[in-house]
Amino acid sequence: MELPKNRFKQKLASGHPQYGLWLGLPDNTAAEIAAGAGFDWLLIDGEHAPFDLRSIMAHLQAMAPYDVAPIVRCVEGNTALIKQLLDIGVQTLLVPMVESAEQAEQLVRAVRYPPAGIRGLGTSLARAARWNQIPGYLHKANDEICLIVQVETASAMNNLDAILAVEGVDGVFIGPSDLSASMGYIGDAGHPVVVETINNGLNRIRAAGKYAGLLCLDPSLANTYINEGANFVGVGVDTLILAQETRKLAQRFKQGAPVEEVKPQAGY
Repeated sequence: MELPKNRFKQKLASGHPQYGLWLGLPDNTAAEIAAGAGFDWLLIDGEHAPFDLRSIMAHLQAMAPYDVAPIVRCVEGNTALIKQLLDIGVQTLLVPMVESAEQAEQLVRAVRYPPAGIRGLGTSLARAARWNQIPGYLHKANDEICLIVQVETASAMNNLDAILAVEGVDGVFIGPSDLSASMGYIGDAGHPVVVETINNGLNRIRAAGKYAGLLCLDPSLANTYINEGANFVGVGVDTLILAQETRKLAQRFKQGAPVEEVKPQAGY
């Protein structure tokens, strides 16, 4: 039995923009439907959506047969939680609210086995190691981990160059919504000042040789970010798709009810 390759790393290495969908519905049927839709990657949002460790694992299992790369956003960069997520099979981890190079360095250690890091050993209990059925897992696992840190405040953007200099950080994800709020433009992630700041960040990330990503629900703005250097962009959220499309369908068939178009927010 071979160690699964990190699909996200493989897809990014192609050099083509990678488009993904945000998953907030904890039912794994929703994950399987999304897995067959044709996206390059799907992100399981353990920060804002009602996921626990078992539901994240169920999502990973539902997605496994499909040619789509799973990403998990944890609720915080806690070392013990990261250990559990890696053990259930997470290979690409997005950690929110990273503010400094020191924090990034700690995360790099948390996702790697010694001597490169401090990840605890428990492979007989780990789905990631197929319960000790993958020969040499301990010596191979580090190479298949992808660590993405999320920079989403004005202070974090000021520290971006130092964060980018941390060896072992594979990519940086800019969070437009929290960034806009910290800059004084809450609820307006498409404000020109915010967009300019994001574009500057994307250019700096790419110049440092790291992968750059973000979530953007405005198609024209998403294309702008791709042109500015974004390698991977989330272009939708499952909960919003369900909420908006069911509402539009109901309005379409209710006599005299106008169909209201909901303008998407620029970031998340």
